[in-house]
Amino acid sequence: MKTDARESTSKALRVFVPALVAAVLATAGFAIYSAEPAKVPAGIDPNLASQYFKEAKAISDSDGGAMWGVPLYGAMLFVDPETRQVVANRPDYKEMLKESGKVFAGLLPKEESIANTSLKWGGVEWTMVRWPLPDNRLQRDVLMIHESFHRIQDQLGLGGPDSSCDHLDTAEGRAWTRFEWRALSRALEAPKQAERQAIEDALVFRAYRRSLFKEAASRERALEMHEGLPEYTGVALGARNRSEARAYAIAELRAAPSFSTFVRSFAYATGPAYGLLLDEFKPEWRKGLKAGDDLAAILSDALGVTLPADLKPLALKRADSYGGKGVMAEEESLAQKKALEKKELLAKFVEGPVLFLPTASYFTYSFDPTNQVPIEGAGTVYPYLRVSAAWGIFEAKRGALLLMKDGYLAGVQVPAPKATGARPLAGDGWTLSLNDGWVVVGGERKGDYKLVNTKLPPP
Repeated sequence: MKTDARESTSKALRVFVPALVAAVLATAGFAIYSAEPAKVPAGIDPNLASQYFKEAKAISDSDGGAMWGVPLYGAMLFVDPETRQVVANRPDYKEMLKESGKVFAGLLPKEESIANTSLKWGGVEWTMVRWPLPDNRLQRDVLMIHESFHRIQDQLGLGGPDSSCDHLDTAEGRAWTRFEWRALSRALEAPKQAERQAIEDALVFRAYRRSLFKEAASRERALEMHEGLPEYTGVALGARNRSEARAYAIAELRAAPSFSTFVRSFAYATGPAYGLLLDEFKPEWRKGLKAGDDLAAILSDALGVTLPADLKPLALKRADSYGGKGVMAEEESLAQKKALEKKELLAKFVEGPVLFLPTASYFTYSFDPTNQVPIEGAGTVYPYLRVSAAWGIFEAKRGALLLMKDGYLAGVQVPAPKATGARPLAGDGWTLSLNDGWVVVGGERKGDYKLVNTKLPPP
C-alpha cells in the first residue's frame, strides 16, 4: 500500500516546560505561579486523574462551545510513559479499558506512540496527555485544552500539515523571530497609546523575515495553525481572566528564546499573542477562519496597517528599539556553533555507515521538538525519536535523522549497527524490534544497511 507519510504520521510530542514559563512569570512579578516541577507519582492516581477530567470539563462547560462552535471536552486519557498505564474518562469500543471507580483503566499497546496529541484507539478519537501533568493549575489547564483542541481540529477544518520551519534555524531567521516576539510582548503589556506601534513593529519584523526565505510564509502559517491555534485556545480558556491570559502569553514570549531551535516551537509563542490581540481588535475573528488564513494578516487588516514595499529600511530602524545589534551579534555567534554541530551530525547520520528504515505502509512517530537540527538536503535530526511502523518499533535516545525527499517523509536513518543479527537490533543510542518478515540487508554503499520485507517482491 502506498501511503502519504504526511497523513500517516502522528502529531508531534509536545514537551511542556511549566517550570520555565513559571520562572519567567515569577520574574515579571506574577507571584501566583509556582516554579516547582510536577511531582512524579508511582503510576497514575485515579482520584487525581478524575479531578483533572472534571477540571477540563468545567472549562469546556464554561465556554459552552462559544469559542469554536463545538465543546472542547470529550474522550480524554492520561498515559504513564514508563508503564504505559492508561486512565480514561470513558470506556472504549473494544473493551480494552475496564471501569475502575470513576475512571477507566488499562494499558496502551506498545505499537502506539505516547505523546501529547490526539489519538484514534479502541474505536474512539481521544485527547491523549502524558502523565504526570503540571502541578500548577493554569499550566495544566492550558495543556489539557490545547490537546483537546487537537482532537476537534480536523472537524473544524483547521488541521493541515504539521510543518517544520527550517529557516528559523538560521541567524537571520532566529533574529527576526526574536524581534517579533519582543514586539508582541510589548504590545500585550503596553498602555493603549503604545500598543498599536508595538503591533505594527511585530508585523514589520514578521513580513521582513518571510521576505528573506522561500516558502517561509506558507510554512509558518501552517505551523501557527497547527500548534499556535491550540495554544491560544488553551491560554484563552484556561486563564481566569484577560489579565491572566496576557500574563501567560507574555511569559511564553519571553521564555521562547531559551529554546535551542525555533523551527517548531515559535508558534507556541506567537499563536496566543496574536489570538489575544485579535480578541481585542476583532472579537469575531474566529468565525469563518480557514486553515490557510494568517493570524497576523487578519490583525493587520483589522487595524488598517499598510506595510511598505521595501521592508528592510523600516525593519532595521525599528529593530534598534528591541536590542537590534545585540540580538544579531548573539545569533551570528550561535550560527557558527550550529554550523559545527551540523557538520558532525552530517558525518554521523549521512556520510558514515547508516541503517535506513523506510516509511512502509504504516508509519507513525513521536519526537522531542525542542532541540531538532535541520540538515539541508537530507532532513531533520531529532534528539529523541520513536517510530511504530509496519517493520516494527524503533526508539532513538541519542538522535535519529528523519529523511525528507521532495517535501515528503522518506524514512529514518541512524548509524549502522555493528551486529546485524542481534535481536533486538541495536546501534549507537537506538534499538529496533523487528516484525516477522523484515530483515536487514546491505545498502547502496559499502557498510550501509536497509530493511526489506521478504514477503514482498523486490522493487
